[in-house]
Amino acid sequence: MRIDTVLRRAAHTYPHSVATEFEDRSRTWSDLLHRVRRLAGALRGLGVGPGDRVAVLGHNSDRYLEVLYAVPWAGAIVVPVNTRLAAPETDHWLRDSGSRVLLVEQEFRDLAEKLRGGLPGLAHVVGIDVPDAPAGWHDYETLLAGAAALPAAEGPDTDPAAIFYTGGTTGRSKGVTLSHRNLLASALQSLVDLGWSESSVYLHAAPMFHMADGLGTYAALLAAARQTMCRRFDVPRVLAAIEEHGVTCSVMVPTMIDMLVSHPDTGRHDLSTVACLAFGGSPMPEATVRRARGVLPAARLFQLYGQSEASPTLTVLRPEYHVFDGPLAGKTRSAGRPATGCEVAVVGEDGAFLPPGEVGEIVGRGDNVMLGYWQRPELTAETLRGGWLHTGDAGYLDEDGFLFVVDRIKDMIVTGGENVYSAEVENALMLHPEVTEAQVIGIPATEWGEAVHAIVRVRGPRVPTAEEIIAHCRAHIANYKCPKSVEFRDEPFPTSGAGKYVKQQLREQYWAGRERRVN
Repeated sequence: MRIDTVLRRAAHTYPHSVATEFEDRSRTWSDLLHRVRRLAGALRGLGVGPGDRVAVLGHNSDRYLEVLYAVPWAGAIVVPVNTRLAAPETDHWLRDSGSRVLLVEQEFRDLAEKLRGGLPGLAHVVGIDVPDAPAGWHDYETLLAGAAALPAAEGPDTDPAAIFYTGGTTGRSKGVTLSHRNLLASALQSLVDLGWSESSVYLHAAPMFHMADGLGTYAALLAAARQTMCRRFDVPRVLAAIEEHGVTCSVMVPTMIDMLVSHPDTGRHDLSTVACLAFGGSPMPEATVRRARGVLPAARLFQLYGQSEASPTLTVLRPEYHVFDGPLAGKTRSAGRPATGCEVAVVGEDGAFLPPGEVGEIVGRGDNVMLGYWQRPELTAETLRGGWLHTGDAGYLDEDGFLFVVDRIKDMIVTGGENVYSAEVENALMLHPEVTEAQVIGIPATEWGEAVHAIVRVRGPRVPTAEEIIAHCRAHIANYKCPKSVEFRDEPFPTSGAGKYVKQQLREQYWAGRERRVN
């Protein structure tokens, strides 16, 4: 099953039903199909062929959705670019993916023009609502108006459709390459639990470049659900969108849900239509669950666990287990059971499967598991060894088959639903002329789940301030990756017998007394 197959089905079955709503625009499924085919034709006219990469940099919109569907329609691979990246990171994503075309919104006009000259493989830039586009740029709507509708590219559903970049343990982001089958299998597996249909109204509240919202992008397509978008996550806008469009479902991270249900204006809006709210990135605190039940009494809560490499879902904790009393209590700390069509297990260091209750590395497999990392065959082979996706997370299964995540094997911090790899932040810190050593850890944070905390050793005679260190990082990496706090240290960092840093000792004082070593 390919993305074009599913889009044609929605357009032929519900041609006059509303497919997208954004600001003052509303389009039917028939309209959407027509525009996707013409955009695919426009890309072909720019020389985009099967397997070429097309990047998109912008905020949520109906045109962003058209790009996500049209690029695979043309047989190419879409590369959604994180809008929060620093310029060197954006450059790396475009350079590493070898993107031939970049579609970009007005807000990122100057950045795109600055990077364009240094990217010889970038043949074309297309402005989406960019009235003052630089010379040589194409205009999105002009391209569509002059393009012929392109028949969908033919090929197996194992053809790559998208590259979603994620953090890299070596300090560089790596591209998770996902096929048509991967994306649609994950969406279909989730729909078994979520129960969306053609009468559902899905809200893109999380950024559309993020794989969390990607699940909703393809699940809503499979269900032929109406899709409405908030350009950015902003609580008043989200509240207004829910009330105006009768939103029934969305996928968010717990931080977003907490902001939504705690906002002083929440009680002034009719949110009674929300029937399904899925969340991932981290468990939801009990206090937030209780507030969500009060504010969204009709909403069923689903916790999803996974990663981009799984497109992104491996397990689901259903609504009946989001309780703190009664016979089903006790599972709220878990990540749920394997999603339909997924297998999840826990293995020891020797790769042997572990019995219930024993902690090891969480592994999974299914049609949703990625093709591999873009141009990283060795890392792909290591991550997918034995036919299983090795998540790098540590956990255990209980006697009922519920997965409990207890720590991370790979050195990653999850803050506000975003993955931050310590090595990437440490590399940025080491570019500061006064920093001689740096270690970065995640520490508990009520608002974000975890916060990025830097521990540095500096050379004299002048010791920089924490604010100077953080400002330095902002010039090299995205704001959300930058340390929220900085600790200065005189004594050497703890090391193992092999001379490797023992980061767990640095984390211990912050996580002592907590059952979970992730938040």
